[in-house]
Amino acid sequence: MKISISSDRNLVSAHFGRCPEFTLVDIQDNKIIKTEIISNPGHAPGAIPEYLHGKGVKIVICGGIGARATQLFNEYGIQVIAGASGEINDVLEAFIKGTLASGKSLCIPGDGRGYGIDKTVCDHSNED
Repeated sequence: MKISISSDRNLVSAHFGRCPEFTLVDIQDNKIIKTEIISNPGHAPGAIPEYLHGKGVKIVICGGIGARATQLFNEYGIQVIAGASGEINDVLEAFIKGTLASGKSLCIPGDGRGYGIDKTVCDHSNED
């Protein structure tokens, strides 16, 4: 099974579409077989779901994601686990153990403008 994690270095990015990179992880028999870091191909409506589908991704793990992106992933048969945060290795461990649950998106649409592939500092407030 191939998983994609929205990444900002070794952390899960709160902004799925604008994250600097994606960590692709192949898991077989609850073991990590391969890890690959790929650059974000660009934030355009529908582009990333199509791109990750083409890479064979079956599950997307992210901090925040919009409803339209979630819908597009679902149309490709890709499960979305939102609300994840912390170090990628810890999130993967929780996923493998079966304790990683999808939660509320960590950002609202539009909060990530100017972040990630656009620049390196996120200016949005973390307040609800």
